Amino acid sequence: MTDTPPTAGAEPAPPSPAPGPLAGVRVADLSRVLAGPYATMLLADMGAEVVKVEHPARGDDTRAWGPPHAGGEAAYYLAVNRGKRSLAVDVKDPEGRAAVQELCARSDVVVQNFRPGVAERLGLGFEALRERNPALVYCSISGFGPEHDPAGRPGFDVIVQAESGLMGATGDPDGPGFKVGVAITDVLTGLNAAVGVLGALLRARATGQGAHVEATLVNSALSGLVNLAQQALVTGAEPPRMGNAHSTIVPYQVFPTADADLVVAAGNDALFQKLCGALDRPDLAADPRFGTNPDRVRHREVLVGELTRTLRSRPAAEWLKLLLAAGVPVGRVRGVLDAIRSAGAAGDDVTVRVDHPTAGPLDTVRAGFRLLADPEGAGAPAGPPLPPPLLGEHSVPLLRGLGLPEERISALIDRGAVHQADPPSPAAERP
Repeated sequence: MTDTPPTAGAEPAPPSPAPGPLAGVRVADLSRVLAGPYATMLLADMGAEVVKVEHPARGDDTRAWGPPHAGGEAAYYLAVNRGKRSLAVDVKDPEGRAAVQELCARSDVVVQNFRPGVAERLGLGFEALRERNPALVYCSISGFGPEHDPAGRPGFDVIVQAESGLMGATGDPDGPGFKVGVAITDVLTGLNAAVGVLGALLRARATGQGAHVEATLVNSALSGLVNLAQQALVTGAEPPRMGNAHSTIVPYQVFPTADADLVVAAGNDALFQKLCGALDRPDLAADPRFGTNPDRVRHREVLVGELTRTLRSRPAAEWLKLLLAAGVPVGRVRGVLDAIRSAGAAGDDVTVRVDHPTAGPLDTVRAGFRLLADPEGAGAPAGPPLPPPLLGEHSVPLLRGLGLPEERISALIDRGAVHQADPPSPAAERP
């Protein structure tokens, strides 16, 4: 998409093996940890060529966030870096910094989560880069944003879960607030960043003018509160903490059975009638206290007690079969591994396998969307995506592609400003 001409004699980077709507788009990923890498992985899943810029000695922070590991790589890192190439270069080294500046100027998208002011000091800020590439889409990711007071406040997911109200809304009514089991504000921010980038890319393709996209954890978390946030604004009061129930829908919660927990989500009056039929409780269906959802909310305690008494009488598998047959939304409370295996057994294409150089065949979880082939098959993937890269796995070929001569690349490696991964020995390193 960019019009920046390549340096004479430059060796172009190889195209991504996974075609898609972003084929031909290059993304310079200067981010680390979760929100930025998750966003750029989604772009890679859609066919973009993503170059992950990392510190030559330590790489992305998440490379050290283990155990567990697979093939020497932390599972955390493996989760969000599929489909990328790694350029391990020290941006504090003048030549290394110049190479990264060149990469960014030649890219269609730059994603970064440096501390405030760092990108500008390195010549990697939006204003400096768009002078060379007016069509550049530049995405900044931070915890609280540049306008937040105090300036430069660090924003880790657990802090933002607390500050955004998400933690306060999660947990039992009479207990403390709880964080969500994953870094959900990072994930939401990655999704928002990817959406913003796609919108800006669409405009850049039409007009030749790029944009500066800003995504923050706190705004992503507040936006993700949706109905709870609107409830607070409408009432002027804090929404009550509901545990595994719902503040405005009954029954819509976890119920114990004879051997395991189920979630029942009878979100309207018709579904409640079906639930009563499947449970053989016509008395509940006819009771005027439970005739409408507002009635059921008002008489929540009585109704939940009656449903619990009935559901405790049989094992979860029996109730699951009966309720599904009746068309009642129901699900079993599963562990993570059980959930992945259950979804696969049910026919969901939930994982994608990559061939990692040290871990061998490695299953990773697919994105939450699919880009299906058209009737002629155009857009069907040609092969598996690239595996999460080793630190500096592609440094030398990428630097060659930027026009650096061999002697300069060798000098950068010799002084530790660039790291090129040694070819792995799969037989020795794979478990």
